[in-house]
Amino acid sequence: MEKNQILPPMIVLTGPTAVGKTGLSIALAKAVEGEIISADSMQVYRGMDIGSAKITREEMQGVPHHMIDILEPWESFSVADFVENCKRITHEIYDRGHIPVVTGGTGFYIQALLKDVDFSMPVLEERCGDSDLSVKETGNTEEESSEEATYGETPGKYRAYLETLAREKGAAYLHELLRQADPASAEAIHANNVKRSIRALEFFYLTGRRISEHNEQEKQKAGIYNSCYFVLNDRRERLYARIEQRIDEMLAAGLAGEVQALRDRGCERGMVSMQGLGYKELLAWLEGECTYEQAVEILKRDTRHFAKRQLTWFRREKEVVWVNKDEFGYDEEKILDFMLTELRRRRIVPSGRDA
Repeated sequence: MEKNQILPPMIVLTGPTAVGKTGLSIALAKAVEGEIISADSMQVYRGMDIGSAKITREEMQGVPHHMIDILEPWESFSVADFVENCKRITHEIYDRGHIPVVTGGTGFYIQALLKDVDFSMPVLEERCGDSDLSVKETGNTEEESSEEATYGETPGKYRAYLETLAREKGAAYLHELLRQADPASAEAIHANNVKRSIRALEFFYLTGRRISEHNEQEKQKAGIYNSCYFVLNDRRERLYARIEQRIDEMLAAGLAGEVQALRDRGCERGMVSMQGLGYKELLAWLEGECTYEQAVEILKRDTRHFAKRQLTWFRREKEVVWVNKDEFGYDEEKILDFMLTELRRRRIVPSGRDA
């Protein structure tokens, strides 16, 4: 894009889970003639409605929504897929004379979209069979390094090798390999997130570079949109109370039955979809690993921790506009007025466009 070219508008409304983004996003989209793009890594899956707090048709109030119910639970989905889909969707939204309103709590997806992060993984053929980039390079024991012969020299075989390693020796073992190859990535990636651990190790193997360094370089890129990045927030005690309430409502609405139905369809914990909050905890209960009460307690605890990690992510982002609900007396009309004023100031919406 040429420097003198006007950047296309984009609005982001995010925040921690259960903070109340849905209702505000609808009001905002109506006020600016917008269409909503969901930046939620779980709402892309069909049949995963209760646990993902998926918006209903009635709640949409006629506002077009995108990136919801586009995949089956056994299909894979990544941040690269999200960005690729969003590029197509945003062009269609602009063609209709509307503004994309990106809403959801997956901060990495939002960052990747705004910065147009490059997720291509160059395959350096001369390195694919190079032992200098093998698991041995990470400093593991002789027993561990001797296993590298099992995956062969092609990138696909290396990924299969890592997947097998995760199944046979566990996620913690794979995460330790990552810690030795790329400490910064290991710090950022949860030990149970096998998919991201594999990607980071694969990137290191194929390129000889740490993916954490690559991602940091991508973060420094200038944005490709004239965007305003709102983060809706609330006091911690109120947020945690809302999380407790939401989980109780999900359980009352039949979350356990939803997880059972997914299990009956062949969904298992190794799938990306079943790693979502609410699904992995109740799946553990269904498989006899804990009591129902323990599963609920773990779900509430892990959701609080997730909200805390989300806020930590948003605080690291630049040019974020924090919208603290208590500062507006929890009056959504005042919050919306504040957001529209900010959007007009940044010339994202015309001065005459109002709620």
